[in-house]
This record gives sequence, C-alpha cells and structure tokens, in this order.
Amino acid sequence: MRTLFVGDLHLSANRPDITQAFLSFLDTQLHDTDALYILGDLFEVWVGDDIAEPFANQLADAIKKASLTLPIYFIHGNRDFLIGKEFAKRSGMTLLPEVQTLELYGVSTVVLHGDSLCTLDKAYQRFRKFRNLGWAKWLYAHLPKSKRLDIATKLRNKSQSSNQQKSYTIMDVEPDAVNELLKTTNTQQMIHGHTHRPAIHELDKGKRRIVVGDWYEQGSMLSVSQDNVELIELPFGK
Repeated sequence: MRTLFVGDLHLSANRPDITQAFLSFLDTQLHDTDALYILGDLFEVWVGDDIAEPFANQLADAIKKASLTLPIYFIHGNRDFLIGKEFAKRSGMTLLPEVQTLELYGVSTVVLHGDSLCTLDKAYQRFRKFRNLGWAKWLYAHLPKSKRLDIATKLRNKSQSSNQQKSYTIMDVEPDAVNELLKTTNTQQMIHGHTHRPAIHELDKGKRRIVVGDWYEQGSMLSVSQDNVELIELPFGK
C-alpha cells in the first residue's frame, strides 16, 4: 500500500489536456492506495464555490467517485485558497489546515502547500497575510461575481508579471523557514509543492524535504510507501 501526493495542477478550461490527465490519474493510479493528498493549486484560479466553472463541476464528480474508495485530503494553495466547504463536500474531499502533521508509515511528516516557506518574497508574504484575514475573505465573498472574476484576473496577471522579475532564490523556499517548521512541528519529513521544482532533498540529522511536481508539461505524483519514496512523472496522453 502507498499514499499519493499531488499538487500544482493549475486546472483551467484553457488546458483540457491537464484536466484529462487528472481524470485519467483518478481512474488508473489509485489502486493499492491508502490516501490521496492534494497540496493546493488544484485550479489555476478559484473565485468562489458559487461560480465554479462547468469543467470544475465535472472534476468534482470524478473526485467524489474516487473518494468512495479512499480518503482524499485537500490543502489550499495560493491560487485556490477560496475553495470552501461546499465544493469540498461535493468533491468528497476533507479540507485540512494549511499545515498538517501525520505519521506516514512510521515517519513523522508535515505537509503543506509551500508558499508560506518563501519568506524572502516580502511582497507576496504581505499579500498572503492580508488574504488570510477573516474580514478580507468575507468582503471578497460578498462582492458581485463579475467583480470577483475581474479581481482574480488582475491578480493572476500581476503575479505572472511579477514572478518574471523575481530571482530564483526569492521564489524558492527559505532554508531557515524549512528548518523552523520541522522544529516546531517536531517532524522528520516535509512534503510540499508551490515551487514547481520536484526533488527529494536530504537534510541534516536524517531529515528530508520532498517537493511535488507541477502538471504543466506532464502529470506528476509522489508515491510514499513503507519501503519507498518516489517522484513519478505521468506523461500526457498515456
């Protein structure tokens, strides 16, 4: 048996190839699996459960079907932090806090999206802090649908433009933030996404940081079992 982790799919109506790849993943890759964790940015953008696009509702039905055979857990990403209880219930997903600890085949593990670890990106961290305020979420949720869509488009375009000007170091996780989280959670292993730089990093004192891959050019999953930890690419169309 194994546990699977995916993240950074950035699903959208403009990329039906990714949507189809994820549907295929749900149909073919969940055998002998104890649980599936989706570590955020399942969608390219999410402006509210009340205006989910048709393709998102199709995905909800597929995830719900898969959830009948194994538990599926979801941690919000920076693109879909507004996914709420309504969509989660329809999808059969259990919403987790932004930092979750678990015992993974005897290894104490912390899982998260990963954007909180990019502490050198001061501008983004300021936005992230504002975004997480309860009143800010309430205000956004009560804006007209057209206004929410407009804000989401502008934020996405600004993010893409700003990221092109940021250095590799600023956009990656900060080692001190990684070490601090491992310390405060008293865990040996960290699993996250967000940076789109899949790798298994061996750290000091036998600790480990694993980054799941994105789904822009191919699918990607992390498979963890009692005896093996493996990052696996899933070519589109296969």
